[in-house]
Amino acid sequence: MSTNLPAASDRARTARLRDALLAAAFTADGLLDLLGAPAYAALARSETVPALRATRGDSPLETLIRLFLLQRPVEYGRAAAALPMDDCLADGWLVREAGDLVRATVDVRPFGGPEGQDWWIVSDLGCAVGGAGGIAGGADAPGGAARSELVLGVGGASTTLAGITVRTPVASALDLGTGSGIQALHAAQHATRVTATDLNPRALHMTRLTLALSGAPEADLREGSLFEPVADETYDLIVSNPPFVISPGARLTYRDGGMGGDDLCRTLVQQSAARLNDGGYCQLLANWQHVEGEDWRERLTSWVPRGCDAWIVQREVQDVAQYAELWLRDAGDHRTAPAEYAARYDAWLDEFEARKTKGIGFGWITLRKSGSDRPSVMAEEWPHPVEQPLGASVRAHFERQDFLRAHDDASLLAARFKLADEVVQEQVGLPGAEDPEHVVLRQNRGMRRATKVDTVGAGFAGVCDGSLSAGRILDAIAQLVGEDAVLLRDRTPDSIRLLVEQGFLTPVGD
Repeated sequence: MSTNLPAASDRARTARLRDALLAAAFTADGLLDLLGAPAYAALARSETVPALRATRGDSPLETLIRLFLLQRPVEYGRAAAALPMDDCLADGWLVREAGDLVRATVDVRPFGGPEGQDWWIVSDLGCAVGGAGGIAGGADAPGGAARSELVLGVGGASTTLAGITVRTPVASALDLGTGSGIQALHAAQHATRVTATDLNPRALHMTRLTLALSGAPEADLREGSLFEPVADETYDLIVSNPPFVISPGARLTYRDGGMGGDDLCRTLVQQSAARLNDGGYCQLLANWQHVEGEDWRERLTSWVPRGCDAWIVQREVQDVAQYAELWLRDAGDHRTAPAEYAARYDAWLDEFEARKTKGIGFGWITLRKSGSDRPSVMAEEWPHPVEQPLGASVRAHFERQDFLRAHDDASLLAARFKLADEVVQEQVGLPGAEDPEHVVLRQNRGMRRATKVDTVGAGFAGVCDGSLSAGRILDAIAQLVGEDAVLLRDRTPDSIRLLVEQGFLTPVGD
């Protein structure tokens, strides 16, 4: 590693530091209480002035915010009132400066776990959010790390992946491209054994610090690219927030994968099946090209390995100019000389033109190793708001695919269903009209989907409480509306399948 980083070899000393952070309320809730919502939100945007104004006092919490979040030197005596100084200096969390001052060597950021745990994510100074562009001037981080080796903290992508991950208890989990360790930290809560890999040895050390400071079990940390460090080992869960940025070259390890176009994400997807146990999940974030003359759905579904179900969700699409500008700012290139910025911008556009790329999609990919010879592979665009965490919804999606695969039309009509929680019905039509033009069912949980149904579909869904089979409900509806029951049974299974697939109806077991 290019610079000295704190040590976490003595778990007892790290525990004393953790106790001091808790005693000072240096937690996600404690920050919000002290700073207030506007200053707290500004910190997430790498804006520090509101937090500086809110920490003019000398309480232990204000001292810790200035040290670890705002990265300002503080007087030794102030720090000693908040922290076990001998431990912090011995392990390298703090270093002395002239004038009886001390400063932090890393960013330590409170993070609230999914069950209210108090965690701390360790990353490079100036890199908690916002990429390398958060570092003002110069090529290196404030702590002296080379820009190419920077380790970022938790951002929107990290929390998105953590939220969509299936959290059933498993024997083994792999965090591929661990970074500062946030996915490994989550996995440690429900996996007996956690392996974390990264091409950057500095990232592996940050993960060790994050786990130790948060009181999580140690992970098996391995250096290397993609699946190379784990060879032919298999896992029940693989998660990855990989360096997915589609860029000309590989300047920054945390974001640039070093492969052309979206080849890194494609390779990760294609190689994942061989590392999954039966029934295991692989979940990752990805960017993908929208190539001239090709359907993006067909491109991505062609990546899915044999024997795997897949659910691919595109959350956003940017044109090539927007995309280039986003990642040029991320790297801090907007602060360079105009000619240098223009040359780098031009290189991005040259890369896209050569690959006939018209846009870049961003979203998530979930694979499940089902072993089925009739795999369920779905690619959809869903830019609408969702309710996180979605892990339970993701698991339920694949369970419903299993059900649909196992039931032909006859057994579907013999099954019983229950309307999902918090589904509402909306009727759309002209004011005063006797009948609505159409009826919409809308979910208020999970993916928050909406779907049009006819009056029979709406009536069917409304009656589903798990007590009657689908066929008996349809027979009753047929009698009510004066329709032939056999014909209604014949034409309705496709509509039922769609409502089950989208999560409006849940099969009820015997």
